[in-house]
Amino acid sequence: MTTSYEIRLCDSCGLRYPLVHGHPHGTRCPVCMGGTRLILSRELVLEPTRDRIPNDLAPSPSANRRGEYAILLDNIRSAWNVGSIFRSADGFGFVHAYLCGITPTPEIEAVAKTSLGAEDSVPWSYHKDAVKLVKGLKKEGLRILALEDDERAVSIKDVGWGMKDEDNGRRTVMILGSEVTGVDPELLDLCDEIVYIPMHGKKKSFNVAMAFSITAYALTGFDD
Repeated sequence: MTTSYEIRLCDSCGLRYPLVHGHPHGTRCPVCMGGTRLILSRELVLEPTRDRIPNDLAPSPSANRRGEYAILLDNIRSAWNVGSIFRSADGFGFVHAYLCGITPTPEIEAVAKTSLGAEDSVPWSYHKDAVKLVKGLKKEGLRILALEDDERAVSIKDVGWGMKDEDNGRRTVMILGSEVTGVDPELLDLCDEIVYIPMHGKKKSFNVAMAFSITAYALTGFDD
């Protein structure tokens, strides 16, 4: 789907900004409401909405070079973070999303708005107790990995370590925990691996959605 957008310049305050065709502000400056003038106009290619994707063209999950990956979000508070993670999960070929505790589901408008339809290509399920869920997944033979700053964790730079031959093709569930309290300690005790992202600034962690994307890239590779 395509539409048009303009770059406009405010004659009053000097703001330069993009204006998508049909925006309710019209051509008035969104900062000072002054008059603006057109600088350039371009076509904007939009992603198709979920009801415009024919079934035979809808994206399907694909296995990566180290097997299939699923994401488990336990007590993530922000609907926007969840939606962003869904969109990244689709891009990295994740095959399922387990939503646990207070994590909002795609039935919440803010999640669906941010995921831009990715919840349709990444199957998801809701579970009240992540510990109970993970114990069941381990019995089914799934490999459990968590992203957390923990004394047992290894850097994602060394994520290729420990990949045994029997793990190739084995589904791995990657756990992300609360933005404030982190991954539940009982979940960490159930993990086969724990990884962390090295930090070089003053902050000790990234936003959870960004951290997921960094780790997902390290896990899945993209060298095929």
